[in-house]
Amino acid sequence: MADITQGQIVTLVKLQMIEMEIRKIKAFLDSLPAQIDTLDLELKEIERSVDSDEELINELNKKYRTYESDAQVNVGRIKKSEEKLRAVKTNKEYQSSLKEIDDLKAINSQLEDQMLAVLDKIDLAGQDLEERRKHYLSIAEETNQEKEDINQAAEQRKKELLKLESDRRLVTDGLDARLLELFNRQRAKQADGVGITRVIDAVCQGCNMNIPPQMYNELQRRDSLKNCPSCERLIYWQNEDDRPE
Repeated sequence: MADITQGQIVTLVKLQMIEMEIRKIKAFLDSLPAQIDTLDLELKEIERSVDSDEELINELNKKYRTYESDAQVNVGRIKKSEEKLRAVKTNKEYQSSLKEIDDLKAINSQLEDQMLAVLDKIDLAGQDLEERRKHYLSIAEETNQEKEDINQAAEQRKKELLKLESDRRLVTDGLDARLLELFNRQRAKQADGVGITRVIDAVCQGCNMNIPPQMYNELQRRDSLKNCPSCERLIYWQNEDDRPE
């Protein structure tokens, strides 16, 4: 690779640091819709459980009203049978009417037991519903707060992103166009977005593979960039004191 000044290397490394920060912020912002969707989904699940409890209570109330209506109908039948009983003239008719009354009363007794059982279920379901509603309101409040926190964090990160993009423009203005193109091309090839990385003790910090001794010696002159033979990233050697802020 053509000769390059130490200042250009430092500028290129600074650009890489800016690019990585921009990448992190964009990844964070990209993750926010999914976070919000997850919060909404969790709240929706609790809402569905509340709706389910309400539906159960409605069904129980319908069942209770049906039993109650049947019981009222039977009460009317019992009154008619009792009136009929007073008008019978034979023992056979008397026994038949008496049995009819007893059967209707037995049915009503069963209906009353069923009504009481349904009332118990309604009471328990009502208690569960009340607890679930309280839980829903609590989770809804927490969800709204979390979403507000997420939105505030997003706004802060967007401001940071604007500052970094401004810094990137300033840094790229100080780089040779050919060098910038080379850097961007190498960065695009890497899954982690790192186009240039440091070499320490002849080891590329991008892929942790050794580079040839001759290449390492040339890098230490700090007047050129090389491509790592393993990962193809641009590599450089630099003293700790020379690292960009």
